[in-house]
Amino acid sequence: MQERSIQTIDEAIALVEQSSLTHIKLGLSDIDGVIRGKYMRKDKFISSLKHGFAFCDVVMGWDSNDELYDNTAFTGWHTAYPDAPARIDPRSCRRLPLERNAQGEDMLFFIAELDGPAAGVCPRRLLHRVIDRAAAMGFDAYAALEYEFFMFDETPDSVREKQYRNLRNWTPGNFGYSVLRSTVHADFYEELMDLCERMDIPIESLHTETGPGVLEAAIAVDRIGQAADKGFLFKTFTKALAEQQGLMATFMAKWSHHCSGQSGHIHLSLADRKTGRNVFHDPAAEHTMSRTQRHFAAGLQHYMPEFMAMYAQTINSYTRLVPGYWAPLEASLGIENRTTALRVIPGSPKAQRIEVRIGSADANPYIALAAALGSGLLGIEQELEPAFTSGNAYAQQFPDDIKFPHTLWDAAQRLRRSQAARELFGDVFVEHLASTREWEERKFREYVTDWELQRYFEII
Repeated sequence: MQERSIQTIDEAIALVEQSSLTHIKLGLSDIDGVIRGKYMRKDKFISSLKHGFAFCDVVMGWDSNDELYDNTAFTGWHTAYPDAPARIDPRSCRRLPLERNAQGEDMLFFIAELDGPAAGVCPRRLLHRVIDRAAAMGFDAYAALEYEFFMFDETPDSVREKQYRNLRNWTPGNFGYSVLRSTVHADFYEELMDLCERMDIPIESLHTETGPGVLEAAIAVDRIGQAADKGFLFKTFTKALAEQQGLMATFMAKWSHHCSGQSGHIHLSLADRKTGRNVFHDPAAEHTMSRTQRHFAAGLQHYMPEFMAMYAQTINSYTRLVPGYWAPLEASLGIENRTTALRVIPGSPKAQRIEVRIGSADANPYIALAAALGSGLLGIEQELEPAFTSGNAYAQQFPDDIKFPHTLWDAAQRLRRSQAARELFGDVFVEHLASTREWEERKFREYVTDWELQRYFEII
């Protein structure tokens, strides 16, 4: 039985029972998109497939550094961190070629998600609630994710010993789309592409970007739920492969002020559920852009400033959103325009889509995709009309109502005040995400940066 053909719990159980593995691996997404998981003994795993299992809800109560939030209502010391019900999605089954038992069998990996009241803060369940909304409107949503990431000739120990300074990039110089670099380092490229093929995360294209040791991977299009799973898995297992090779990969939005930021662009389209037709494509319309796509694009444009905390989720995200760094500062929209936050891509019925260019590589893909799909659906429901920009958007002035928040704190406040976000995503999720982003900003303000020392230490 092929792992990716599994659709039901019974099929997953049959695969596990015939396996030589003694334990199965599973993971779920925390609020930051980090995979939190464990191994389960085969009999326990089968029982969990049938009946669900318990997962300590602290995974939604701590940050990416395992520090406990002190400002969240969902979980904390006030709730004593109880177990939350969780369930395993049998359709998420994959082989994990990076792990193999003594019999030569690759590990089995499944994605889990929180259930019951905890589903309100679970990022994967969030996205699937928005997918259900699209289905009720008669649409299937499709997405493709692009990730830029920097590679380093370092280890987890060496970066800590260096205190994250003077790191050695995997390759030197600005070699965008370099055939030289990809040929010299072909072994790693081949291993990454093979890993992703075997894990059903097919890379449509992989190339160097401009900068020392930076790569860009475009993951093939899929239904939006599966696309999110693929982005979620891609980041962790790319890092795991790199560390097995004595290297490191980072998906920080911007790891150094000397280098460009790292994007996580999102491509979106909608199909009619009955016919499979791309409802964004109208051969008779200007730019083959249907009325539905116009409304969808307008929804993205209108709600992007309110939902920015869902696209740019870390302190570091906002170091990328500054003038002159190939990142828009407002919800601008253009036709085939790479200076705008939203890019309509005209083409054939197969290719017509919209690209959300504001996203950074550090975003939780479930949350970013929920924001993008949800705002587009609101645009269709409300029949919003877009405002287009032509030429260099970086050199133009825009009204204040489409400008983005400048900090994570401000973005959290915009999200908390957003009635649209509460209607789309639920009060529980909005309050939890906003509180965790406020926590992140508070933690940042506890520290003195190198920039502050260099600027103020002597002269002030």
